[in-house]
Amino acid sequence: MAQIKVYGINKNLNIIKKKLSDVIHSCVVDAFQYLVDKRFHRFFPLEEEDFYYPEGRTEKYTIIEISIFEGRSIEAKKNLVRLLFERIEKELNVLPEDIEITIFETPKHNWGIRGVPGDELILNYNVKI
Repeated sequence: MAQIKVYGINKNLNIIKKKLSDVIHSCVVDAFQYLVDKRFHRFFPLEEEDFYYPEGRTEKYTIIEISIFEGRSIEAKKNLVRLLFERIEKELNVLPEDIEITIFETPKHNWGIRGVPGDELILNYNVKI
C-alpha cells in the first residue's frame, strides 16, 4: 500500500498533476515492485499565500509525501527517492532542488483497508523487498 499526497502552488501543480501522477506511479512500481493497477494519489494545489517555502526554491517547489506499510528495505526506499528526482526532472523539467520527498512508514495494523485492519488484509503484492 502506498498513499501519496502532493502539495504545490496551484498554478504550477494543476498544469502537471496528471503527468506527475504518472511519473510518481512509475517510480513506485519500479522501486517497490508495485502493482500497476494500484494508484492512490491526492493533489493539494495551494494558493501562493498558503504555501511558504525556503529561499532558493522556485514556484515549482513541490512536496511529495508517501505513506507505506513498513517492510521495504532502506535500499528500496532510497531507490524510490532517486527515481523520483531523476524522472520528475527529466519528464517535467522540475529540478531536484524544487522537490522534497518524505516517506512515512507505519505498521500494517495502523491501517484500515476494505473493512479490516491492514495486518489482516490479504495482499497480492510483496512488501518485503
